[in-house]
Amino acid sequence: MSKELVDALDALEAERGIDRSVVVDALEDALKAAYKKQYNTADNVEATFDDKKGNISIKQVKNVVLDDDLEDDETEISLSDALALNRAYEAGDEIRFDVTPKDFGRMAAQAAKQVIVQKMREASRQAVYNKFAEYENEIITGEVDRQDSRFLYVNLPSNQEAVMAPNDQMPNERYRMGDRIKVLVNKVENNAKGPQIFVSRTAPDLVKRLFEQEVPEVYDGTVEIMSIAREAGDRSKIAVYTHDGDLDPVGAMVGQRGARVQSVVNELAGENMDIVEWVEDEAQYIANALNPSEVTDVIFDSENDRAVTVIVPDNQLSLAIGKKGQNARLAARLTGFKIDIKSESEAAEALAQKPADDKQIDEDEE
Repeated sequence: MSKELVDALDALEAERGIDRSVVVDALEDALKAAYKKQYNTADNVEATFDDKKGNISIKQVKNVVLDDDLEDDETEISLSDALALNRAYEAGDEIRFDVTPKDFGRMAAQAAKQVIVQKMREASRQAVYNKFAEYENEIITGEVDRQDSRFLYVNLPSNQEAVMAPNDQMPNERYRMGDRIKVLVNKVENNAKGPQIFVSRTAPDLVKRLFEQEVPEVYDGTVEIMSIAREAGDRSKIAVYTHDGDLDPVGAMVGQRGARVQSVVNELAGENMDIVEWVEDEAQYIANALNPSEVTDVIFDSENDRAVTVIVPDNQLSLAIGKKGQNARLAARLTGFKIDIKSESEAAEALAQKPADDKQIDEDEE
């Protein structure tokens, strides 16, 4: 059994990358627990495993006390008895007595087996966690396995299972067993049940990673995706920027005859993509974000530096707001501004009303 155990430690270290000292420590704890359980002894025992020769020993530790202070034979030894063993002992020393049972081999083998199995299980879980933690916030292709009331289950490479919560599933998609889908790994946890991988089809970063795959200029950093606002399955707005004055960042994203953006749209089951240019001029950026609507003016709120009123031509008002307010809503998320949209006629009426209001205020003050 000793040689087999040493060979097992060698294999664990070489093949699984498990530090043998970690296994030895766990094995010694298991041997100590097994001995205490079998012989109902006190806590003053130590288990030692020689990982070179495979020898196992159990030692009882006793404190040397003055003869008159002796109270517990299990944990203490009188000074006179200690001196009979070795004249160098003094009160306060510890003496270790070998109490390894002759029939301890079978018990030790069982304890060793349990420890090794546990360490292999832990190492396997850690390896899975380490592998997929590297994929966090990255795209990976998986295969739909099954679905229940809580999750959609997706098999990833190495036959590792991932889960997709309802809010991470595209509302315009129906998933069938065997479907291959691209997902974003948005969280990897390592808990008592082992690694759990959470994936998403609705995360804004999925759009970013898909464009990185389709647009070389995004992958190499020539074109930067500055912000994404997404209503998954319906529409996304993406703000892009480049330091290269000779490059049109929006054109690079769209591609020749729209080939690049169409690939992303197809992957996301027809989700519309509005790609706009990010600029430092906040007024112009807000105007760009409201594409495809034209913008006449952007007026910043003097009392709230993150709020603006946007003026659009009368015939552009519904386009600027969008169906159920979607265009305005996404533009606000994209830019980080609270956007109030008014038509030119509404703005003119408000402006005409303002002097009358101001005059009324002055009369009230008088």
